[in-house]
Amino acid sequence: MEVDFLLIGQGLAGTVLSQRLLKAGKTVGLIDEPGKNKSSRVAAGLYNPVTGRKMVKTWNADLLFPEIIPLYRELEDLLGIKIIYPRPIYRPFVSIEEQNEWMGKSGDEGFRGYIETVRMSSKYDEVNDPYGGILLKNCGFVDLAALLDAYTGWLNEKGFLVQSTFDEDKLIRKDDGFIYGEIKAKNLIYCNGIGAMKSRFFDWLPFAPVKGEILEINEEFKPYEIINRGVFRITMPDGLIRVGSTYSRHDLDTGPSSQGKRTILEKLEKLVHASDREIIQHKSGIRPATRDRRPFLGKYPQEKNVYIFNGFGAKGVSLVPYFSKVMLDLLIHGEEPEKGVNISRFFKYI
Repeated sequence: MEVDFLLIGQGLAGTVLSQRLLKAGKTVGLIDEPGKNKSSRVAAGLYNPVTGRKMVKTWNADLLFPEIIPLYRELEDLLGIKIIYPRPIYRPFVSIEEQNEWMGKSGDEGFRGYIETVRMSSKYDEVNDPYGGILLKNCGFVDLAALLDAYTGWLNEKGFLVQSTFDEDKLIRKDDGFIYGEIKAKNLIYCNGIGAMKSRFFDWLPFAPVKGEILEINEEFKPYEIINRGVFRITMPDGLIRVGSTYSRHDLDTGPSSQGKRTILEKLEKLVHASDREIIQHKSGIRPATRDRRPFLGKYPQEKNVYIFNGFGAKGVSLVPYFSKVMLDLLIHGEEPEKGVNISRFFKYI
């Protein structure tokens, strides 16, 4: 196989960037290890324009969010499956003061495109929302497991995917490109999450891996809206409820934990009242978060044609559609990404 770009990793980042490269007329190959921890498959797939304890617009929301639905709709058309589910997010207020604050923000031009309504009274009997809550729009979730499974099949049919463990020691520099096994590639792109931490090219980047755990449960209360306060609660297409998530920088290799499960359930019980709750599944994954909470885009400065598109953490669904376009401009036209996401911000650590 001879390709313009060899992508290491077929999580969300590798999936979206490879598709953009193909649309641009480039040839691609991907290497991905089946069964390996994939944070993309465990993630909730939530995209939410207003986040955090202080409920602020997510970083670069006005740039990021117009790209989300068109990108995932395009992948739906390519793969012939449903993957994106626009849904309102309902966030209960915890006080009259918070209610008043959001009544004021609802008239703010910067928030107007993301607020559906501000409720002054309870919306659901099952939800702990005596002060009402805010209903957000331009949000929802992506079924990442369905997307990645379908794209894996599509790549296999095209002969673009090699399912094996990537061993960087077997990578051979040849002329202006690389040889890896039977693959000859002009360029390498590391999209392999925390796997890039072990690369000789990118081991200097300040990754800050975070373990996240989620539960899949069954209970009678299945609202259309996503409920989000302390934990998110999403009614999935199969009728199960996905709840999460935890954020731990410890026990990164221990799999799902009893502490993580307990933490999620305690927060869920404060949010939603249910007597018929049944736990179906408990999952965990390691997110490729970064120290400054900004992704890693750019070219390795000491080697030709080696790039990274990585570090999207828990917000990959929101970040990847826009920044894959930025990355494409670098790969095709040599246009450097903005300083805030460019790995040049860390060159002093090499």
